Amino acid sequence: MMLAASVLLVLVAVVHGAMPMTNILRPDTTLRFPNLVPFEKLWQDFKTVHERTYGETEESQRKEVFRNNLKKIQAHNHLHEQGKSPYRMGINQFADMEANEFASIMNGFRMNNRTEVRDHLHANYISPAIPVSVPAEVDWRKEGYVTPVKNQGQCGSCWAFSTTGSLEGQHFRKTGKLVSLSEQNLVDCSTSYGNEGCNGGIVDYAFQYIKDNDGDDTEACYPYEAVDGTCRFKSVCVGATCTGYTDLPKGDEAKMKEAVALVGPVSVAIDASHSSFQMYQSGIYVEQECSPKQLDHAVLVVGYGTEQGQDYWLVKNSWGTTWGDEGYIKMARNMDNQCGIASQASYPLV
Repeated sequence: MMLAASVLLVLVAVVHGAMPMTNILRPDTTLRFPNLVPFEKLWQDFKTVHERTYGETEESQRKEVFRNNLKKIQAHNHLHEQGKSPYRMGINQFADMEANEFASIMNGFRMNNRTEVRDHLHANYISPAIPVSVPAEVDWRKEGYVTPVKNQGQCGSCWAFSTTGSLEGQHFRKTGKLVSLSEQNLVDCSTSYGNEGCNGGIVDYAFQYIKDNDGDDTEACYPYEAVDGTCRFKSVCVGATCTGYTDLPKGDEAKMKEAVALVGPVSVAIDASHSSFQMYQSGIYVEQECSPKQLDHAVLVVGYGTEQGQDYWLVKNSWGTTWGDEGYIKMARNMDNQCGIASQASYPLV
């Protein structure tokens, strides 16, 4: 609200000729209002805000990619302004990347059929014997279950962030203490369970590792590095552990709503391969090309609700706060399991 008011005051000054637009808005502000400034300034501001430095040849290539992405953003937002799309796209740190390049680097979830996980130390979700009424809206951030948004960097470790996010929530539910857990511990130490560090992994494999390992270290003790490393787990640094995990019924959004309401944040996998997801900014994400089967990115469902008649899932991502709505996205709910959000959902048992 304060940003919008500030921008409005600037626009008034510009309209009355008191000041040129390009000299007023800060670089991080111009990127949020790309229609207000020339392309060259947008490009320079993008490089400033996101600390980009290129060689001469790469600069030309990246600039062209940025130009094409800007056209996609502007075309989509025109539809949004006409009421034809419920979400906005925007310039973020990924705006100089092509969609296929972006997906290959950032989306590290690997599909599995759930029959491969060793020892089968998982349970299938069962609804309460006595039907329970669940609230119309849930946001576990407000109840202290969710740590601040993290950033996986250019490492396909989304699976590790989804894992720690759900375990952080369940640990808080049991102890009342919110502890930031180590993704690097999982990246470095769970390869023998089938995970591949920055080249991708599976949340259930990570839960299995944590169970067998008697815990995952704290973030403070084993900080994130965004690269594959040797295992440096220290038992004295354990922040939380689990006794197994529960898989939710495949594609059942009603059961997932119940689990989110009654248990807490849930790890999920989605199809995040589209440029619309790459440059999502706000609103309820609806992508007609999304697949319910081709899942490539793991995230964390921390709530749900309804906005202007459209049901949504409240999802925490691991791409920092400059992506999306301060690191979060609202994804369409009850739209035939769009983007596969309920296809591989699970949470740890604590």
